[in-house]
Amino acid sequence: MITSDDLYKVMCAMVPLYFAMLVAYGSVKWWKIFTPSQCSGINRFVAVFAVPILSFHFISQNNPYEMDTRFIAADTLSKVLVLASLSAWTAFFNGSLEWLITLFSVATLPNTLVMGIPLLKAMYGDFTQSLMVQVVVLQCIIWYTLLLFLLEYRAATQLIRNQFPGPTAASIAKIELDGDVISLDGRDPICTESEVDNNGRIRVRIRRSTSSAPDSALSSTVGITPRASNLSNVEIFSINTPGPLHEYHHSGTDISFGIGDLAFGCRSASPRLSGYASSDAYSLQPTPRASNFNELDSISVTTATTPVWVKSPISGKVFNRPASPVLSGITEKEISFRECTITSGPEPPDKKQEATAATPQEMPNALVMLKLILTVVGRKLSRNPNTYSSILGLLWSLISFKWNLGMPSLVKYSIKIISDAGLGMAMFSLGLFMALQPRLIACGTKMATISMAIRFISGPLVMSAACLAVRLRGVRLHAAIVQAALPQGIVPFVFAREYGVHPDILSTGVIFGMLVSLPVTLLYYILLGL
Repeated sequence: MITSDDLYKVMCAMVPLYFAMLVAYGSVKWWKIFTPSQCSGINRFVAVFAVPILSFHFISQNNPYEMDTRFIAADTLSKVLVLASLSAWTAFFNGSLEWLITLFSVATLPNTLVMGIPLLKAMYGDFTQSLMVQVVVLQCIIWYTLLLFLLEYRAATQLIRNQFPGPTAASIAKIELDGDVISLDGRDPICTESEVDNNGRIRVRIRRSTSSAPDSALSSTVGITPRASNLSNVEIFSINTPGPLHEYHHSGTDISFGIGDLAFGCRSASPRLSGYASSDAYSLQPTPRASNFNELDSISVTTATTPVWVKSPISGKVFNRPASPVLSGITEKEISFRECTITSGPEPPDKKQEATAATPQEMPNALVMLKLILTVVGRKLSRNPNTYSSILGLLWSLISFKWNLGMPSLVKYSIKIISDAGLGMAMFSLGLFMALQPRLIACGTKMATISMAIRFISGPLVMSAACLAVRLRGVRLHAAIVQAALPQGIVPFVFAREYGVHPDILSTGVIFGMLVSLPVTLLYYILLGL
C-alpha cells in the first residue's frame, strides 16, 4: 500500500527537476533573460560535457556482471514484440516504413536517463538505479543504433529511387562514400558521380558538394562551402516556425540543443551549411544553413539515351529533356534527394497519383546497400559524444568490477562535479526548448491524443505482457511498468527532425508528454501498490 510518505518522497525527487524546467521556461518566455544565442552556450556545455559525463558516471558505477537478466529480457522482448508487429503490418497491410519508425519510437523508447533514474529510485529504492542504467546502455548501444539504421535505410532508398529510377538501380555494383559525407539524410548538398563500365555495371561515388551556387537555373539545390564540424550532425528546428524565402527554397537558422536523451531547437534566419552529424542530439547551437530539403529538384541517370527530368523552380512543373551526349559514361550531379518532411497530415493528391503511375523500382544488391548504410551509421555514431561516454563507462565498469579497481579520487571527483549538474541542466534545457516553441501541441489534438495513448497505455501494456512471459514478478515488475510509462525519449525526436519523419508527433511527445508524465506515473505507482 502506497502511503502519503511514499508520495512525498517521490515529489521530493521530481519537483526540483520540474522547478529547473520552469525557471528555464520563465527566463526565456517571461523575463527575457536569455537570448537564443545565450541558450546556445548553455546547451553547448550540456551537449559536450554535462550529459556525456553524467552517462559515464552512471554506467561506470554499475556492475555489468550482476545484470538482472529477467528485467533486461522483459525490456528487450517488449521492444521486439512491437517491432515484429509493426514489421508484419508494413509487410502485409501496406504500412509504411516511416510509420513503423515513428510508432516504434513512441511505444518503446522513453526518457530513461533523465526521468527514469531519479523517479524509479524514489519509488522503489536504490537498486532500481542499476536497472535503469542497464536499460540506458542497451538503448544507446542497440536500440538507438537500430533506429538510426532504419532511418539511413529509408534515406538510402530515397537516394536510389530519385537518382536511379526504375530498373537502372539494379545495375549498381558499387557505391563509394567520400570521407566528409556523414549521412544520407539529405540535409547537406551532395554530389554523385556515376561511371558505367563495359558490362553495364554502374559505380557510384557520393561526395559532398563544395559549389557556392547552383549549376543552372533549373536546379534549386544550393551548394555552400562546408564548414568543419565541432560536434556532430543533428540540428533541431522549431517545428512550426517559418523560415525566410531564399530564391527557390526555404532556409533557416537552426538552434538545437539537447541533453543525452534531450535535444531540441528553434529556427531563425540566414543560410549556412551545417556540418553536424548524428548526435547534436545534444546541443543548442545557432546553426544557420541553406536548406536542401527540396523535393526531386533534379534527377538524372548516367546513360546518354536516358531522358533527364528536371523541375522548374518557377512553375513547379516537371519537364523531360534529352540527356546530353557529354553525360555518357561518367556523370556528375548535385542532388537533394530527401523528400519533404513527413508530418501527420494527409499526403497531397498529386503525389499519390505520381506514386501510382511510377515504374516499379529496383534496388542494388543487398550487400551494396548494407555496406552503404553501415558506413554512414558508423560515421554518425563516431561523432556522437554519448557514444564514447557509454563505451568508456562500460569498459571501465568491466575492468573495475573484474579486478576490484577503484577510480583515482582525483579523477572521480573531477567527473562527479560535472555529472552532478547533468540532471538539472537537462531539465533546464527542456525548459528552454519549450519556451522557444510556437505551440506545445504541434501535430494537432487528435494525433497528440493517439500518441499519448500509445506512449502511456500501449507501452506499459506491452511491457506487462513481456514481464509475464519471462516471469518477472514483484517490485521489478512494477518498476518495469512504470519505466515504460515515462515520457517520450528525446533522441528519437532528434532523429525524426533530422530525417523528416513525423517530427511534429515526436515533438508533441517530448513537450506534452513531459507535462503529463508525472501524474501518469504516480497513478501507475498507486495502482500497482494496491
